[in-house]
Amino acid sequence: MLALVESLEGQLTAAVHIDAADHDSVRMFLPALERRSGRILVNGFGTGVEVGHAMVHGGPYPSTSDGRSTSVGSLAIDRFLRPVSYQDMPDDLLPDALKESNPLALNRRVNGSMGPN
Repeated sequence: MLALVESLEGQLTAAVHIDAADHDSVRMFLPALERRSGRILVNGFGTGVEVGHAMVHGGPYPSTSDGRSTSVGSLAIDRFLRPVSYQDMPDDLLPDALKESNPLALNRRVNGSMGPN
């Protein structure tokens, strides 16, 4: 079973159907399965996937393109973001979302306070 698990590529989910007599066997390949799957199910089947705030899971490639974020749900967009830092940038050159005047009226955290500031 270990050889089979080690031959797997990254998966969103992996299902293992076992009973109490199988626990010792599972312990032998579980670490390898953990490295290859973002969600391990026991005696069950994975649910459907939807774009919603509660839907989050990941795992090794190809289940996620970036293991620091989820591959499904509303947070999946984070996979495609690239942070940029602006140091000593004049306010009029900043993107609207970062300007002191907050022309987009975004809720954001400024000096520890959250709100449209």
